[in-house]
Formats: sequence, C-alpha cells, structure tokens
Amino acid sequence: MAYLVGDVAVGERSSLWPFVCLRGDESDMPTTVGDECNVQEFTMLHGATLEDEVSVGHNVVVDYATVEEHSLVGMHSAVLRGATVESNCLVAAGSLVRQGQTIPEGHLAYGVPAETRPLSETQREEISMVHEHYVELGRDYKETGRFE
Repeated sequence: MAYLVGDVAVGERSSLWPFVCLRGDESDMPTTVGDECNVQEFTMLHGATLEDEVSVGHNVVVDYATVEEHSLVGMHSAVLRGATVESNCLVAAGSLVRQGQTIPEGHLAYGVPAETRPLSETQREEISMVHEHYVELGRDYKETGRFE
C-alpha cells in the first residue's frame, strides 16, 4: 500500500494510507513519523519530520520540513524545505507553507503563499477530532486485516 525507502521510522499507532510515499533516501535527512500520526492517500514525505499526533491530509507534500505535535496539514497542501509548522496548528487545504517559513504555535496557515492568524476554538476541536478518528480507523483497519 505505502512505499517506504531509505531511513524511515514510523511510530506506534500511526497509519499510512494507500499510495503514500515516505522517502528517507538521503543520508543526512531521514523521514520520521511520530506516534498516533496519520498520513493519508497520495501524500509524499521526503526528509520530513512529523511529531506525535499529526494528521496529514490527502495529496500533501512535506519536503525537508517539520510538522510539530498535534497539528493538521490539509489536503493538497505543501510544506517546503526548511519550514516548520509548530504545535497545535492547522494548515488549510490547498495552502503553501513557503521554504523556511515558520507557522507559529496555535495558528491557522491559509493561502498561497500561507498567511497566518490564531486558531478558533472550532479549528482546535477539528484537529483533535481528525486525530482521534484516524487513530480509531487505523486500529479498525489493522484488526480487520485491511492493513498489514
């Protein structure tokens, strides 16, 4: 289902969905996925670090960048080289986090290129809801043999 090449580590209770590509194929840039993360279909992580409880939507690119704990990167987004999405952030669908850009803790990043503003309470709840849903869904898929 997923393609892993090179120095790649995936944490406990994390799920990699079909057609995901994780590349840690350069000696100094492994790809690391923390505990209770989910990486959804058609996403590519290259030399990337996802800390614990990160959700990455469908068709996302995270290239030589870091997404800190309990954050969500929305569908069709890109987080480019040297960028950091700090803890408790939401990158809106279709957004571009520029090379070297930092999204401050507790902020929404939106647009191309990404601008930021503080998260609303509803957005904070959405991050938790998506995380919890995918931990449960991954467990269900594994228990029923749909994941190996």
